[in-house]
Amino acid sequence: MGSLCREVVTLQLGHYSNFVGTHWWNLQDASLTYDTDAAPGELQNDVLFREGQTLGGHITYTPRLIAMDLKGSLQTLRQEGCLYETGKDLSALTWEGNVTMHRESPTTKNPFLLDLDKLDKGEILTEVHFDQTAVPQCSGAVAMETINSRLERTQKGYRLEGSVRVWSDFLRIHLHPRTISVIHKYNHDGESHRLEAFGQGEAALQGSVLDDLEDRLHFFIEECDYLQGFQVLCDIADGFSGLGSKVTEMLQDSYGGRGILTWGLAPVSHPDTTPMKELYHLLNYSLGMVHLAKNSSLFCPLTLRGGLTRHPTAPPSFHYLHYDPSLWYHSSSVLALALDAMTVPYRLSHNSTPIWEFADALTVSGRKVVAAYGAVPFPMAQDSALPDALGACATALPWKPLSACPELGDGRCFGQSVTLRGLEGQSLVSQLSPGSQLPSTLHSLDCGEDVLASYINAHYPATPFSVQLVSSPSKLTPPFPQIFSQSVGPRGFLQTQASPLNTPSPVVSYLPVLTSLQSSPALGPWLSELQRGASFMDPRRVAPSFLSQGPELADFQESLEQLRLLARCYRDDSDGVLHSSSEEDDDS
Repeated sequence: MGSLCREVVTLQLGHYSNFVGTHWWNLQDASLTYDTDAAPGELQNDVLFREGQTLGGHITYTPRLIAMDLKGSLQTLRQEGCLYETGKDLSALTWEGNVTMHRESPTTKNPFLLDLDKLDKGEILTEVHFDQTAVPQCSGAVAMETINSRLERTQKGYRLEGSVRVWSDFLRIHLHPRTISVIHKYNHDGESHRLEAFGQGEAALQGSVLDDLEDRLHFFIEECDYLQGFQVLCDIADGFSGLGSKVTEMLQDSYGGRGILTWGLAPVSHPDTTPMKELYHLLNYSLGMVHLAKNSSLFCPLTLRGGLTRHPTAPPSFHYLHYDPSLWYHSSSVLALALDAMTVPYRLSHNSTPIWEFADALTVSGRKVVAAYGAVPFPMAQDSALPDALGACATALPWKPLSACPELGDGRCFGQSVTLRGLEGQSLVSQLSPGSQLPSTLHSLDCGEDVLASYINAHYPATPFSVQLVSSPSKLTPPFPQIFSQSVGPRGFLQTQASPLNTPSPVVSYLPVLTSLQSSPALGPWLSELQRGASFMDPRRVAPSFLSQGPELADFQESLEQLRLLARCYRDDSDGVLHSSSEEDDDS
């Protein structure tokens, strides 16, 4: 399809979505090339980023992003950013009386943010030797490349696990002044004025909040040459579930024909949770699942929870990750790595698949909900080849659930999109010498796409699927958490020899990642379980305040009925037999 740039506007709705989004944008920023003379990469940066200019004439390169959150969620981050600041001149005031200035004590910054401030001011970090070229504060794209390269060269092992309170505590890029939108009616912290229920979120998107969002959308959209659509990251455990439903409904009504790809985010756990809050989460999951799927081209839950019911199983265990599921800073980094791979098809420089085509291929027959799976990292040894790595996991697929929906394991699937990042050249095909006995048919193929396609076809025969290989890996830069086992080398491949005792683990700077998006019969019983869990409880009795701001009881019950019907879309009657007792219950 050539190199036509099809722009995407990203919306992040809610605090955990902004956690995932911050890691994701840090990953995108790490891969940016500011050299205009360099050959274009595999991924087209202009799909996600916009070029601008400060009042001082400096070129800027910022995400085409709107991030919504609540009052008190920004901490040290200024809502308007610093790229376009001109300074405040008190002499320009027309007031002739006395002026009294009150300064609030600044919030303490963690070591990473302090280092960013030093680099912004042109100071030299003491951890390594740098040249003495000063870096102007907030000076735009060229300066940001210098800042980023210097920060990477420190290879400083930031340990932010105890200091990350909000997503801006590890944000390494500058944002456009039109990016951050704060809903001041609700508090991020505390027990009062919390955005906890679906109906609150629906009601919040009106008046000045709606006007502000529309203004920001118009700003980013009007400068696009060929808008392909929107990617929406939305919290589904709290009231942002309802707000996101209204946002996607507005996008669908105002920008019909554009793709709307929605990722529903949920953390493994919430701080200071209670049984009543967990009940609210279940109801928000259920209502959000129906309405976000209805208003989007495709909806995919993303979570490391073992399930969305009130008693989930343990989070997935990745063989080469040592992450703390309860830390949002950790869990959001894993989801961001998967998202970095799953979004590749509509970000390619050549032969990209527009969002609407990407979604249409997976949402046949009204199956708007898909499940995500990922191998983070993809388990491949150094100096090995893709056929060897796939052959080593021939009996079990290498990925883990990223949507709380386990695979059935019986080869049934309606459609699938598989993406592999981080392998290139000779590592894609067998390196056995001619005449050698081949361990498998995978070793006889001479194209990486054919190797991966043959492997997927063996596990999912007669299933429509697409495979996408991108040679560039995900690039990890400070302050991405170093949550990898000692078996993972600096470039993300498994080391054949373990590191000597009492030596620090290598800093992992690159990572190969394998992901799969599936429209599968497994989603039928999974959605049914969610629907039954919400239906067994009468919110008028167990959570009366949940319905106080909407929806009406009749609308609530209608949404659960729609969820039941959505689950039925995933029945596989191809062989004339229902494969799930829960599906049989739906007919009774």
